[in-house]
Amino acid sequence: MNRQPPPPATPEAGVPPERRPFGTGPEVSLFTLGTMRALGSPEQMLEVLEAALDVGINHIETAPSYGPAEVYLGQALARIGACRPSERGDLVLTSKILPGASLESGQAQLRASLERLGAGRLDNLAVHGINRPEHLDWALHGAGARLLEWALAQGLVGQLGFSSHGSTPLIEQALASGRFSFCSLHLHLFDQERLPLARRALAGGLGVLAISPADKGGRLYDPPPELIADCAPLEPLRLAYRFLLAQGISSLTLGAERRQDLELARQLTAAAGPLENEELRALDRLEASGRARLGAERCGLCRACLPCPSGVPIPELLRLRNLALGHGMEAFASERYNLIGRAGHWWEALDASACRCCGACLPRCPHGLEIPALLADTHRRLAAAPRRRLWG
Repeated sequence: MNRQPPPPATPEAGVPPERRPFGTGPEVSLFTLGTMRALGSPEQMLEVLEAALDVGINHIETAPSYGPAEVYLGQALARIGACRPSERGDLVLTSKILPGASLESGQAQLRASLERLGAGRLDNLAVHGINRPEHLDWALHGAGARLLEWALAQGLVGQLGFSSHGSTPLIEQALASGRFSFCSLHLHLFDQERLPLARRALAGGLGVLAISPADKGGRLYDPPPELIADCAPLEPLRLAYRFLLAQGISSLTLGAERRQDLELARQLTAAAGPLENEELRALDRLEASGRARLGAERCGLCRACLPCPSGVPIPELLRLRNLALGHGMEAFASERYNLIGRAGHWWEALDASACRCCGACLPRCPHGLEIPALLADTHRRLAAAPRRRLWG
């Protein structure tokens, strides 16, 4: 007996998918399909793209550095254009270019992206990783400035943006430059340092994309028992998504490997309103549980300990310790900790072993934390062989 395939998932009955402004370009769905995970085959990419359309997603984000993503996506877009032409016409495409290219090389790279995607134009082009001052200088004053101006003048891109894993001051400079109409930032329930930047960007009319709140936000698709209990009766990932949507973030990236990965996006397709009382209570319990488990060793992430004479990124390291001990998120914390020094400018360069116990941080800490001892404990708990690369 032949089994019929399940019907496609659709947004909640009678509730149209919400769209939000995104810089000067077309409005985008609350969720963005990131293409870095559907790399097994062209068929896999087509499956997740069709599933994204079925749940109301209209924004697709890709990059040449995501392996065969642009090639597979281009093939999927051609298929969608043939069988679902109106939906293909509504899709908003974002791709990226790494900083540092010459004008001629950058022009060739952009044309190659368009050819792989089968598109004559990108709605959005992002500088992929303004992580160091020289990257921003390239985009504002160097060959990158000429490249970006050329791309706009030729009508090959609709608007310009950037992604960043860099420091808060560097991101502030990029946002203040006037060059960009949108940005992609690390904005997570468990890492709220850049939320004020996001709010200012949104108030200034820029689009703001949250980078991977499910994975880089804490591997929330596979939460530990402590975190499940802390967020109950809500799922941790649902709570994290709703937290960001309620902040007004334009769109949240969601990397899908299969249709089922988009189920929560279907449920939240129009869930952009203020946090409800049950969600507020869950956030309060989450905060209280973390404080209780960490006790007097909880780092408040105020950054008063900086600068460290040895260059140790104390708040970021103790944030990982907070997550490991406060919410049982040791697997995530260890994964991120072991990227340190192994991911170039995409992540921190020094781990806790670089602390020389000079004590300069001790009088600055308003909570009286024994920071060198906590850093040593962080290293003992989290240091291990690297588990995976930053992406791929």
